[in-house]
Amino acid sequence: MQTQTCFLLSYLKYGDNDAILHCFCSENGFQSFFAKGIYAAKNKKKPYLFPLNLLNITITKVVSDQKIARISKIELAPDHYTFDDVAMNTILFFTADFLHQVLREEGKNPVLFEQILKVRKEISMQNYDAYLVFILQFLTISGIAPFSEDKKFLNPESGLFEEVMANPIFDEKVSALWKIFLRHENAYELRLKRDERSVFLDSLMIYCHIHITGFYTPNSLAVVRQVFE
Repeated sequence: MQTQTCFLLSYLKYGDNDAILHCFCSENGFQSFFAKGIYAAKNKKKPYLFPLNLLNITITKVVSDQKIARISKIELAPDHYTFDDVAMNTILFFTADFLHQVLREEGKNPVLFEQILKVRKEISMQNYDAYLVFILQFLTISGIAPFSEDKKFLNPESGLFEEVMANPIFDEKVSALWKIFLRHENAYELRLKRDERSVFLDSLMIYCHIHITGFYTPNSLAVVRQVFE
């Protein structure tokens, strides 16, 4: 038996009662697990299947690398929050959706795991800009965030600030927001206005499209826009 502490990123119902869970684990990075009977009527663990829930998952020994580890026990981890606000839930879904696609090849990464803990805590305190800060933190951890410079416009292709605007989305206002967030010691303290939040999110998605291979805008982005716009 082996127990791992994991963030649930997504899950897929398999048959009538089973599910496949995709998680990011502190011990081994991105992992998939088979949860037998979790949808059964008598199983009380189904509510655990919520994006970015922190779970303690105990698995049986995997004989072959080609087989998905089977869960023998699943519990909520001690560091758990109850998210009962529509806006918070929407942000969690989007953040988990984002992570599910960018972490599929990610191994053990303690720094990133701590950042996910951080953003969950910020969201629990109704920091509705936390997911934007987290995406920028992810870019920084991955080594693809731009360097903050004094020039006016961020060029999303080169990741450099330049004197001439290279992309209409990255105008002087949006480029200035990037500088502020890149330079701030604790960017989670910053707050955006509604119009700023929208354009900053658009710019983050464009930057991810350019610098993350195979990146696509998460489907849950449409729900985020409905809630906050």
